[in-house]
Amino acid sequence: MQTKQISGRLTFTILSISLLTVMAGAAMAPALWAVKAHFADKPDLLIQFIVSLPALFIIVTNLCFPFLCRIMKTKSIAIIGLALYIVSGTGAFFLEDISAILILRALLGVSVGMIMPLSTGLLSYYFPPEDQSRLMGLCAAMNQIGGVIATLIAGVLAKVGWNYAFLVYSMGLFVLILVLLFLPNERLHSPKGSGGFIRNLRRFYPSVLGMLLLMISFFIFPTNFSAICVKTTSLDPIAVTIIMVALDVVAALVGVAFGWMMRQFRQSVKYFSPAFFLLGYLCFAISQSIPSLLAGCLFIGIANGVGVPYLNTIASIKAGQEAATTVMPLLSAALYAGQFLSPLVATPLAAKFFPDNLSGIYWIACAFSILFLLEVFVTRHFQSLPPEE
Repeated sequence: MQTKQISGRLTFTILSISLLTVMAGAAMAPALWAVKAHFADKPDLLIQFIVSLPALFIIVTNLCFPFLCRIMKTKSIAIIGLALYIVSGTGAFFLEDISAILILRALLGVSVGMIMPLSTGLLSYYFPPEDQSRLMGLCAAMNQIGGVIATLIAGVLAKVGWNYAFLVYSMGLFVLILVLLFLPNERLHSPKGSGGFIRNLRRFYPSVLGMLLLMISFFIFPTNFSAICVKTTSLDPIAVTIIMVALDVVAALVGVAFGWMMRQFRQSVKYFSPAFFLLGYLCFAISQSIPSLLAGCLFIGIANGVGVPYLNTIASIKAGQEAATTVMPLLSAALYAGQFLSPLVATPLAAKFFPDNLSGIYWIACAFSILFLLEVFVTRHFQSLPPEE
C-alpha cells in the first residue's frame, strides 16, 4: 500500500513538470499587446522575441542535457531548472529595460531545456513499458492544461498591467515544492563520447523528424488562425480566443484517452496525427464558415493530442531507462525547433504561392500535413509496436 502511495506521488510530481514546459513562450502570447503598447518605441521584432527567444535556448540546452546528467543527479537538475524558471520568468515583472527582459527570457529557455527532458524521460525511467502510453498521454494532457491555464491567467493579468503577466511563471513554485518533497535524487545513465549525439539521432530519427514535422504543421494554426478569423468572419477576438482555448482542451482530453487509443488502434494510430491535421486544415482552406472553423479546430486538437504522446511513447519504449538522456532531449529540441521554424518556413511559402489569398497559409499547412503523413508511412509502415524501427 505504501509503495502505491509513493508511486502516485512520484507520478504526480513528474507529470506536474509538464504543466510548465509549454508556458515558456506561449504563456506570454495573449499579453504581447500590453507589452507592445508599453514599449511602443521599440521594434516589433524585439517584442516578438519575448515569445520566440526561449525556444532557441531550449534547443541548445536540450542538446547539452546528457552532459548535465553526467555531472548532476535528477533532483539537482530539476531544482536548479525550476529555481531558474521562477526567477527568470517572474523577474521581468520588476524590469523596465527590454534588453534585460530578453536576457531573462533566454535564461527561461535554459531552465525549460533542463526540466523538459525530465518531464517525459523520468516516466520511462521509473515505470514499465506497459504503462508508457497511458503516462505519455497524461503528460501531453498536463502540457495542454498548463497552456490553457497559463494563457487565461496571463491574459487576465495583462489587463492589470503590462508586466503583471510575467507573474504567471510563479506557478513553478508549486512544482518546485513537489520536487523537493517527492523526487528521488538518482543519476541517470548518459552515453559518453562525441559520437553519442549522432548515434542517437540515427537510432531515433523517425521520432525526431516526426516531431519536427508535427510542430511545423501545428504551429501554423496559432500563428495565423486569430488574425485570419478576425478579417474573414464576424467573430470578435474574444470568441476566437475561446475557440483556440477549446482546441487545447480537446488535445488534453485526447491525451487522457491516449492509452485507450493505443490499445484499440495499435497499428493505425501512427497515422492519426497527420491525417487529422490534413482534415483540419482542409476545413480551414475550403471554407471560413463557423461550422467549418469549429470542425477544423476539433480535428487539429485531436491531431496534436495524439501526435505528441505517440512519438514520446514509442521512443521511450525503445530507449528504455536511458530515454531521458538519449531520445527525450532530441524530441524536445525537435519540438521547439518546429515551433520556431514554422512561421519562418510556412509564411514565405504562402506569400509566394498564394499572394492574394488569406487562406493560402492553410493550403501550405495541408502540404506539410501530407509531408508528415509520408514521413510516417516511409519510416513506420512496416513496423509494429513496441519497436520503433
